[in-house]
Amino acid sequence: MNVDELVRDALREQAAELTAPGPGFADRVLAVRRRRRVRGLVAVAAATAAVITVSVGVPALDSGGGGTRPSGGGVGQTEVVARTGQSPPRELLAAGDVAMGAYFTTEKVRRSEDRLVSERTYWLLDPGTGKYEKDDRWSFAAVAPGLRTAAVLERELPAGRIGLLDLASGEVKRWIPVDHEVGGLAFSPDGRRLVATTYGEDPGLLVKTQDSDGSVVWDLPLTSSRNGFQVIDVASGAGTWTEVRTSDDPLDPAGFVNARQDFAFNADGRFVWAGRAASGGAALDFFDLDGNAVVPPAREAHLVWHVDAGLSPDGQRLAGDFAGKTRKTSSWILDPRTGEQVAEVRGQQLLAWADSDSLVAWDIGADGDEFHQRLVLVTVGSDKVVPLSGFRSPKDDTKGRWEPVFVRR
Repeated sequence: MNVDELVRDALREQAAELTAPGPGFADRVLAVRRRRRVRGLVAVAAATAAVITVSVGVPALDSGGGGTRPSGGGVGQTEVVARTGQSPPRELLAAGDVAMGAYFTTEKVRRSEDRLVSERTYWLLDPGTGKYEKDDRWSFAAVAPGLRTAAVLERELPAGRIGLLDLASGEVKRWIPVDHEVGGLAFSPDGRRLVATTYGEDPGLLVKTQDSDGSVVWDLPLTSSRNGFQVIDVASGAGTWTEVRTSDDPLDPAGFVNARQDFAFNADGRFVWAGRAASGGAALDFFDLDGNAVVPPAREAHLVWHVDAGLSPDGQRLAGDFAGKTRKTSSWILDPRTGEQVAEVRGQQLLAWADSDSLVAWDIGADGDEFHQRLVLVTVGSDKVVPLSGFRSPKDDTKGRWEPVFVRR
C-alpha cells in the first residue's frame, strides 16, 4: 500500500469518528530567531505535519494522536493527515500536496579539543507501513518527490559518493561516485536530477570561541568551505561540477555565505540557486543546469532564501519572512513579481505550500514561548490555524528538537 492509499484509507476510516474540535489557538507568538552572531547568520528550520482532513476555516482538532474529518466552511478544503498528539510524528503526516518524508534531530559530537560537529540523525518514512523509521547510517538525506527514494550521504562529511536508497526496503540500490566531495543534496521537482552541494570540510563543523563574558562558545566558523555544486542525472549518474567562489569577509555582500548554504532547484527545475548572506542584506545566485550564472526568473527574483516555502504552486504568491505580532503571530505573503508585502498569514515560519492557498508552518502555543512550537496549517485570507503535530521541546538546543523534511506527494 502506498502513501496516497494510506492517506485515503485513514480519511475514510476516521471521518465519522471525530467529535467537533474545541476552539482556541495561540493568541501570541514570537518569532523563532535563534541567537546568532555574524558567524551564524540565519539557520532555517523545517516543519512537520499530522493527519487530518480539514478546511482552512476549521478550528483546532483534538490533542490526541490525530484523525480525519470533513473540512468545513470557507476558503477551500485541504486534505490533512495530522498527528496532533505526537512530537515527533510516528506515522505519516501530510497536508494537501505535501507530506513529511523524513525528520531529523541534531547532536554535537566532539572531533577534537577545539572542534565539534553538528551531526544529524534521520527518521525516514516507510511507504509501505506509513511509519517513520530511524536510520542512523546517513549524515544527510533528501527524499525524492513521490516518497519512494532518498538520496543519502554516509556518516562522514563531506562524502565521496551518493547513495540512492529504496525507502520501502531500506537498501541502497546504487551508488553514484562524485569527483568533488558533497555535503548537501536536493532533488529537482520531477525527481530526475539531483543538485549536490560540494564542500571542502564538514558544513556542520563548530569551532571553539569565547563569548564577551569570557565563557566558551561553540559556534559556526566565520568562513564557509562551500566550493561549488554538481547537477547529476539520477538515471545515469552523469554530471558536471561548477565552481562557485565565496568570500571570507562576513561584511562582503558580494559573496559571503553561511557555513552550510546548500543549492536547490528552482520551482520549475530549470535552474539551481542558493542564497547569499551578508551584513548588508541578502542576495540570490542562480545558475542554469550547465553551470552558467543567469538572472533569477521573474517570479523568483524576490525569494527570501531562508524561508523554505518559496513560490506557491500556481506561481501567484511568494512566502515571506516573519511579520511580527500585528495579527497574533504572522508571516508575510509577497507579490512574486515585485516583492511587495500583499498579505499576512498566521504562523511564525512558513515551511511548505500545501496548495496554492494554504501552507504548513511552525507556530507557537498560548504560552508565547518562541521555542515551544508545533506544525500547523494556515491559509491566506483566513485567521484559522489547524494543528498538525504536537509541540516541540521549548528548550533552545538541538538534541531532541526534530526538524521535518517536506516533499511533494
